[in-house]
Amino acid sequence: MTDAIATPDAPTELVGAKPDLMSKFDAIIAERRALLDAGFTDPYAVVMEQVKSPTEAVIKGKDTILLGTYNYMGMTFDPDVIAAGKAALDQFGSGTNGSRMLNGTFRDHMEVEQALRDFYGTTGAIVFSTGYMANLGMISTLAGKGDYIILDADSHASIYDGCKQGVAEIVRFRHNSVEDLDKRLGRLPPEAGKLVVLEGVYSMLGDIAPLKEMVAVAKKHGAMVLSDEAHSMGFYGPNGRGVYEALGCEGDVDFIVGTFSKSVGTVGGFCVSNHPKFEAIRLACRAYIFTASLPPSVVATAATSIRKLMTATAKRERLWDNARTLHAGLKEMGFKLGTENADSAIIAVILTDQVQGAAMWQTLLENGLYVNLARPPATPAGTFLLRCSLCAEHTPEQIQRVLGMFKAAGQAVGVIA
Repeated sequence: MTDAIATPDAPTELVGAKPDLMSKFDAIIAERRALLDAGFTDPYAVVMEQVKSPTEAVIKGKDTILLGTYNYMGMTFDPDVIAAGKAALDQFGSGTNGSRMLNGTFRDHMEVEQALRDFYGTTGAIVFSTGYMANLGMISTLAGKGDYIILDADSHASIYDGCKQGVAEIVRFRHNSVEDLDKRLGRLPPEAGKLVVLEGVYSMLGDIAPLKEMVAVAKKHGAMVLSDEAHSMGFYGPNGRGVYEALGCEGDVDFIVGTFSKSVGTVGGFCVSNHPKFEAIRLACRAYIFTASLPPSVVATAATSIRKLMTATAKRERLWDNARTLHAGLKEMGFKLGTENADSAIIAVILTDQVQGAAMWQTLLENGLYVNLARPPATPAGTFLLRCSLCAEHTPEQIQRVLGMFKAAGQAVGVIA
């Protein structure tokens, strides 16, 4: 008898149980099931049935204040922004059906890239389909074999994924530690290419990076710098360019990555730079070349929004007033917060565990307030929090109502006395 030969018509029979690729998710499934069995609403499956304004929506049939979006400057309902999107939709249709390298570049793609150059005062601007894709594409393309990427340990998932997508060596340093960054850069070969990746505002705790000192250390070691200003664009710095502008680092940061899905009020990502060879990224970046371009209605809204943000001084002031008022009120009540002061438009309320977080989150939602419940791996290890994101369009009356809801919920759950 001869041994059987496996062919497409006669596959080799598996011995024992068949492997289930979904089994790796059993722990996540069990954790979610335990939460639901305990009577909590799924905090990651909220449906907004109607959005009335940048600060109000209908959730489960109830009018709800939105304090968990990234609509920092409230541009989603700006009449000029909406009109620009409608006009582009009528003129160019609903989509591009191709990548920017082929048939996917329309008039408004060029216009939004020019708006970015004008906003940031740079010579170069490249638009990606999302902010995630901007980090994925830029980081994996800039640093090649034999190069080093040096990143903060608390970096956003898109930054980590950009590192994984590429072939460079990865070095992490302690969160916001200038000393550790300096030490780790000093251990690297002086002749190697180096890219230090930083964030102006870190999205979970709302803390800012000591960019001035970090950029100085990076330059001392001959490294280039990429700063992700997704959570600071629009309201940080004299022109709203971000933390790097506010801290006087404009001349030393080589690449700025950002997104349209926060202060700009739509969807998309970008990178701007003054590097004379920056345009070569279009010819080498897989995340730019091999994906469909944004619909013309989206980039038209983005271009209009960005140009309005250039003169949005009053909006910036209102946003900062709202952030300071909410932070001070929560701190006075006894909540543990992610930052000592209102460092950004993000205010994180730190809780002991997921059960306490879910109880607090659900109580707030039932009372008409939506915030984000965040947990690892999105947050630092062992950290559970409610993330509040302020908007320039929140009224003083809404902020006071929010404080009242937090006080009632915190006392009911036992977070504060």
